[in-house]
Amino acid sequence: MQTPVRYRSDEEDSGRWLGFRSRPGDVVISTRSKSGTTWMQMICALLIFQTAELPAPLARLSPWLDWLTIPQQEMYDLLAAQQHRRFVKTHTPLDGIPIEPHVSYLVVARHPLDMAVSMYHQGDNIDRQRLAQLTGAPPPAGPPKARAPLHEWLLRWVERDSDPRQEMDSLPGVLSHLDDAWSRREQPNVMLVHYDDLLADLAGQMQRIAAWLGIAVPPERWPGLVEAAGFAAMRRQARALVPDAGGVLKDEQAFFRRGRSGSGRDLLGAGELARYHERTAELAAPPLLDWLHRGR
Repeated sequence: MQTPVRYRSDEEDSGRWLGFRSRPGDVVISTRSKSGTTWMQMICALLIFQTAELPAPLARLSPWLDWLTIPQQEMYDLLAAQQHRRFVKTHTPLDGIPIEPHVSYLVVARHPLDMAVSMYHQGDNIDRQRLAQLTGAPPPAGPPKARAPLHEWLLRWVERDSDPRQEMDSLPGVLSHLDDAWSRREQPNVMLVHYDDLLADLAGQMQRIAAWLGIAVPPERWPGLVEAAGFAAMRRQARALVPDAGGVLKDEQAFFRRGRSGSGRDLLGAGELARYHERTAELAAPPLLDWLHRGR
């Protein structure tokens, strides 16, 4: 087995996967930040439990294994104690995880510009002092620095050249994550799901995922499950669904901001958008980009 790539930041460490004991039937949900992670966790929860009344908060049912806010052994113990079919969250690309033939890997992709805009707004909702306390990182010094306006920040994000192993939410990090998944798309235990497809046909995508996972859902249950996976229903249940171990978020409902596509492209002029496509062409192959950008 190939040694997994190590991905580390102040908040997460993919090395935790090396000590995790998988089980047949496990599901791993691998995404970048603000790319539909919680949405896919909710879909899996609804399919596994087949009720909108989940037996525990989503973050307990589907913990984020690599997040450093929870001690490693505590995380392992939590997952070992679960009796239901497990579905584990990660922001680590698949090349940073030991790939097992008896585990299913779901990778969700979102247009990188939309993901970046959502991430920008999410940055204002994070209590950095509290996050530092939980991860053991040095607390931020002094008052927070003023952030660049969104448009300016987005242009810098497009141009920034970053190491994908350390800045996983950079444009190189996002495309490296998806490029690795794309290369595995023919493997029977790897599925790629596009955020826009969930928006366009949630019921159809949920049925596709259920069939791939080998989960049978009685026809009469589908309407309630699809409704519970909708953005409005999830926003109403924000307290039970958001990944907020230790009170890192300032406002739980703000975690579900808009959930739409196109906001990133709407911010850029024609020349700026053309430059974005030039930049992505430097980082990924045309077949992946065509699928990711929906043919532009």
